[in-house]
Amino acid sequence: MLCRFDGRSRLLVRSLLCGTSGALKALDVFHRQQRVDPDMSLSSFLDTLCQDEVTCSVAGARPLTVRPLVCLFPALFKQNLLSFIYLVHSLLPRTPVLNLLKCLEQDHHSSPWVVALVRQLNRVLGDHNDPPLYTLLCSQRLEALAQRSVSFGETAGWAVCFRNPTVESDSPHEPGLSEVATKRKRKASSVTVDSDCEEMEQERKRKKMEVRASECHKVDQWGANEIAGSSKSEAAAETLCDKLQLQQDGPCDALPEHLKISVLQIKELLESQTEWDRISMQVVEVLNHCDPGQVVVLCSMLSLPDLPEQTLPNLCSSILAPAIDFSYSTTATLIKSLLLQKVLSLSEPASRCLVTAVTSLCSRYPRPTCDALIGPVLEEKDIGNLQAELLNRLIEGCLDSHYKLLVLQMTFTISWSEAVLSVIHSLLDSKLDFSEELFTQFSEQLLSQGSQFPKSVKFAKIMLTVLTKYNSHVTAAHKQSLQGCLMENETFLKKSLQVALKRISHA
Repeated sequence: MLCRFDGRSRLLVRSLLCGTSGALKALDVFHRQQRVDPDMSLSSFLDTLCQDEVTCSVAGARPLTVRPLVCLFPALFKQNLLSFIYLVHSLLPRTPVLNLLKCLEQDHHSSPWVVALVRQLNRVLGDHNDPPLYTLLCSQRLEALAQRSVSFGETAGWAVCFRNPTVESDSPHEPGLSEVATKRKRKASSVTVDSDCEEMEQERKRKKMEVRASECHKVDQWGANEIAGSSKSEAAAETLCDKLQLQQDGPCDALPEHLKISVLQIKELLESQTEWDRISMQVVEVLNHCDPGQVVVLCSMLSLPDLPEQTLPNLCSSILAPAIDFSYSTTATLIKSLLLQKVLSLSEPASRCLVTAVTSLCSRYPRPTCDALIGPVLEEKDIGNLQAELLNRLIEGCLDSHYKLLVLQMTFTISWSEAVLSVIHSLLDSKLDFSEELFTQFSEQLLSQGSQFPKSVKFAKIMLTVLTKYNSHVTAAHKQSLQGCLMENETFLKKSLQVALKRISHA
């Protein structure tokens, strides 16, 4: 059957035959073809699917029949095809799509999913023939379920939602269902003789009336207006439905359709254990076209904080692709969502995958890493040596001098701990280019926070580094404040500190 199609259409057909992800793969092929030829059209593809094909049974017992080519494909192909058309229907010519839907309606062996998708597409394309999306049997069972939830045979609530003139006129209710309902009525009436059950019955009625008063009235009017074909009421009902759907499902459903598709593609890639090819790496480029709020939603939908560490190399390679240059806000959100929780929860030295991810992202995007990862880690009160060791690796191998000064300034707004002292010492060892104002601020921090560490060797080492490597910055005012810090020191380095301070007495 593939020989009936041209080269481009054949690629789409093969994509649609690729299992449950066929629709998404076909969409990816379609977008790539559009980038090559923006004026391309799928009219020939749709027309070929509608062409008549002569078929016969394998055994030859049945006579030859003429059926549209699309009807000869398996059910999964039809589902993928209709899902793909639904995603791109705004870019397709309306007439060929309607012809394809008519061909599928002629297929008497279609699965319920295909039938429902055909009806949904007819609605989207504005076909006025508006049959219900549920089947006849489904309607009967739902009505029976709704009737059993209402006492004494009253028809309300869900029953109104699934009432349709066609269904009522063409098919009577199953006799077995009415008998079950009658038995339940009798049982309910006999049980209510007991006083406790009577109270429960009254409570149930009260709740039922509240639900009917607040919700069912809106649903009843929606259904009635839809059957009557009033366009004004249909618009109001759709608005109400959209509002309720957004309140129910949250901001994820507010994303554009192409972003939802990209989320599915990225999830599929993250769950695979294979290396990503060049095309796979381009999937994350969709983040460049998102506003900050959409990036937050996408990170939440992808569950990036819970992502296994062994998947980090592939994802980071795609983020760091040369052709992609993310904005500050996008990168900061990605780094915070992807790495922060992993770093904070370290209970053993960071794995090779985590270290590679952190260092590579920090080298490419240093400012977002400082604001979204290093700063929040320093602000945590319970960080330990494992977090400090990882931050020291970033300071030594990834940050330029001005970013190191930025990290040092971040420590001025937090309460110091032994882990923070380790980070500060690593910063000072890298020979910072202090300004006079910044060195003054730092010396004030040494004076105000030094009282917490009279026996801390790390704090003593910081003082010794300041008095030896940065003695040219020490003024008379600085010397006086540093002398106050030395008075409280109780470590074995106290004498070395006093000697270093005397050597700069001329300052």
